Amino acid sequence: MSRLLCLALLLVSAAAAEAQGLFGQLGNAATGALQGAGVINQDQKAAIDTGSAAVAKSFEDITPEQEYYIGRAVAAQLLATRKPYDVQKVTDYLNVLGRALAQASDRPETFGGYHFLAIDSDEINAFAAPGGLILVTRGLLRCAQSEDAVASILAHEIAHVAKQHGLKAIKKDRLTKAVIGAGTAAAQVLGPKELQEQTSIFKDSVGDITSTLVNSGYSRDLEFDADAAAVETLKRVGYDPRSLVAMLTVMKSKVKPGGADFSKTHPEPQDRIAQIEKVLGSYKTAAPSADVAAARMARYKAALGEI
Repeated sequence: MSRLLCLALLLVSAAAAEAQGLFGQLGNAATGALQGAGVINQDQKAAIDTGSAAVAKSFEDITPEQEYYIGRAVAAQLLATRKPYDVQKVTDYLNVLGRALAQASDRPETFGGYHFLAIDSDEINAFAAPGGLILVTRGLLRCAQSEDAVASILAHEIAHVAKQHGLKAIKKDRLTKAVIGAGTAAAQVLGPKELQEQTSIFKDSVGDITSTLVNSGYSRDLEFDADAAAVETLKRVGYDPRSLVAMLTVMKSKVKPGGADFSKTHPEPQDRIAQIEKVLGSYKTAAPSADVAAARMARYKAALGEI
């Protein structure tokens, strides 16, 4: 079995189990603790509730580890209806390039690290799950005509992760009701009823993010924010940030208005291009040497020439 298929199966099985059973596992530990220590009293319960609300008052209070678990569950939901593109050279290429770009982003490391996977779909789209799991369709990769263009795709998705745009999709009432994830002091003393509520909140939070990625998309401001961050990342690595404009121009010619892919979840390409041009201003990228340019094109063709 290829490493790609193993990765996909791991994401689906492990993340699905976490999404459904994470708090159930905590429930077993909590039940044991309660049996050993006795049932907590009302004052203790009130203190726990207060502490939970304070800890989870905003998406920024979600720990990197909790973000990782949420992201894996989101990726599992996405992969449940999308088949991975099982070609190892493509996976290797996306991960080498993507991780190099991530190192130059404003968030070089996440709890579980950045991982990139191609999806076997003609749909023109990409999805960035919290914590650094990034999925890119073959349809979108076909729009890229150079390594710089591929880098622009990945840099944009990395920006969504770095800026925690996915976590911002979780409805605020969920964040203020309970601690999300494992490892909190409150989870060690809650009873089965409270843990069941936590499980529901976790699953609904994952649903909020997945629905945003697939159905509604991020706000225009968040997409423009990700584009601006992608421009900076591309500059730092030495790729041409105007490759993002080139990518959007190609995508504009291929997407169908009102379709179920990129056009459904993103602002119009011309609007994004206008914003990117404002960010770029008079910036000019130094042309790479002939050797560097040739090496980039060779890598790109070897990995994605048959995508």
